[in-house]
Amino acid sequence: MMSGGSYTNIDHQKVSGSVPAVPDPGHVTVKFADSNLQTFPPSATQGKISGGTNPPRDADDTFSRPVNGTDEPQSGGWLHRFTVGAYKPYFDVDTSDVVERLKESLFPFRGTFTEKTANNPDLYGPFWICTTLIFVAASIGTFVTYIAHKLKKQEWNYDINLVTWSAGVFYGYVTIVPLALYVVLKYFSAPSGLVQLFCLYGYSLFVFIPALCLSVVPLEIFRWVIAGLAGFMSATFVALNLKAHINSAGERWFLIVVSIFLLQLALSVVLKLYLFTVTV
Repeated sequence: MMSGGSYTNIDHQKVSGSVPAVPDPGHVTVKFADSNLQTFPPSATQGKISGGTNPPRDADDTFSRPVNGTDEPQSGGWLHRFTVGAYKPYFDVDTSDVVERLKESLFPFRGTFTEKTANNPDLYGPFWICTTLIFVAASIGTFVTYIAHKLKKQEWNYDINLVTWSAGVFYGYVTIVPLALYVVLKYFSAPSGLVQLFCLYGYSLFVFIPALCLSVVPLEIFRWVIAGLAGFMSATFVALNLKAHINSAGERWFLIVVSIFLLQLALSVVLKLYLFTVTV
């Protein structure tokens, strides 16, 4: 070896052997062992925040939680009672069910109406019964007064108050009376379903529809008989269907049943005086 300056020369005769080759790292083969990965189904709370950072209830499921078996949203809390969806199940009734309940109201001595409607009371029938009563009362009353005026050759004017009065009586009666009875029964520890009471009182008025149609007969005694018979059937229907339930109220159940019966009779007297009577 000879050194000179900053360079170093190597004598090639004194170097023996060869430098081993370094393998190319680019040809290294990497193998991975097979692993069993478990697949989880997608979470049922897609689109919502989960865990400990849930948003407030009104922002979480008030407008996103569907009603059972439907895709319609359901409001949460007591505000749900002011939505249409809260009362939709009570209008989901077949025509055959409504017809059967109408027939049941015409046979008041059976006393099986509340038992048959305990699981599925409806508001569809009571609503249309009251609406039909308003229409029949207005149309029959108008027709009878018109004929009476023409026979006596007197001038006839349509009375719009007959419609508003009928609507107030029928809609008000099937709303206020069941509400009051609901409070009374709850006070005497014999609570009944509010919708069940609405249903019972609504169907109890069905008998007044044919009675109003028969009031066109121009005989005052006949109108009194029809009004009294309809009132008796309606009162018996309500009283007997509530009797078995009110028995749990103790010794005062008899007074409650009699009060219900007399109140229904009072309704028939009011209807006779204002709807079954034609004055010229």
